Amino acid sequence: MVEAGVIGASGYGGGELLRLLIRHPDVNLTAAVSSTYAGKPLAAAFPGMAKRTDLSFTGSLDTNLSLDVVFLAQSNGKAMTQAADFVRMGTRVVDLSADFRFRDPGIYKQWYAADHASPELNAAAVYGLPELNGAAIRGAEVVGNPGCYATASILGLAPLVASGLCAPGSILIDAKSGVSGAGRASFGLDYHYPERNENLSAYKVAGTHRHTPEIEQALSGLGAGDIALSFTPHLIPMTRGIMATCYATVPRTASAADLLGLYRTFYRDAPFVEVVDGLPSTKDTLASNLCAIGLALDSRVSRVTVVSVIDNLIKGAAGQAVQNMNLMFGLDETAGLDGPGVWP
Repeated sequence: MVEAGVIGASGYGGGELLRLLIRHPDVNLTAAVSSTYAGKPLAAAFPGMAKRTDLSFTGSLDTNLSLDVVFLAQSNGKAMTQAADFVRMGTRVVDLSADFRFRDPGIYKQWYAADHASPELNAAAVYGLPELNGAAIRGAEVVGNPGCYATASILGLAPLVASGLCAPGSILIDAKSGVSGAGRASFGLDYHYPERNENLSAYKVAGTHRHTPEIEQALSGLGAGDIALSFTPHLIPMTRGIMATCYATVPRTASAADLLGLYRTFYRDAPFVEVVDGLPSTKDTLASNLCAIGLALDSRVSRVTVVSVIDNLIKGAAGQAVQNMNLMFGLDETAGLDGPGVWP
């Protein structure tokens, strides 16, 4: 059994981690750390766990615990000060913040306004997108779990970029997310129900959203040279789910059938990517670790539209973290994650 702990366990991402780990057949959840709920049972934060576990939150991690893996589900800037200590103790780390997502610590400083506290460990960390980096994740001591927008966008575009079929400078991403992506502690005006209900708004546009360099880094690593793209995120009045609608120019000789075949070949060994006929909707992946992808070709202008949908809290956060853990410990990649989505 893999002995696991979660730090930052009472947020939305941490709560989904607890839910997935408690039912995981190969994991013993040993510790759940939350300063807000310290000393209280997990059900105090997540009532649905009342009869699933006797575990209580602690305010800090017991240093006497021998953990195989720790999930860091905290705000940016904390994991990079903690991860090295865990690695020295022989504990592997899956970080759900942005601290270990960038190969170049200078990019982290540019976008997160802080020097990286552990640049050497950052250099050895692996970007945790299993569909692209599965082999490297298996041997990693530290995995930087991707952002939710980045996951949907990268998976939606990777086959096109890797094949060289799209013009790199033509890539546009129009993405929409439910409000749970902001986290449980966000109490800004934009997240009040009267402000968000029956409302749709773009934010951090024109290359200012922090997931932009993350998407560019991953796609640039697929062999097509440096990628620069336009990414526009939106908040929509629903709790969870992400849709990334991606546009790119392709050769005039490309057909929709050829492109669909390309995607199905690229993801033939990816258990959590489903390439569908038609176009998916966010509810297709609700509460699952799936990414559903569909596409359509506008031959008039030689432009393909790729629609990629995920649950932002599962494949976009906790589910992907568990998928990474499975790879790190030689478990079945789908262990604890093979449930279908929720419908309706």
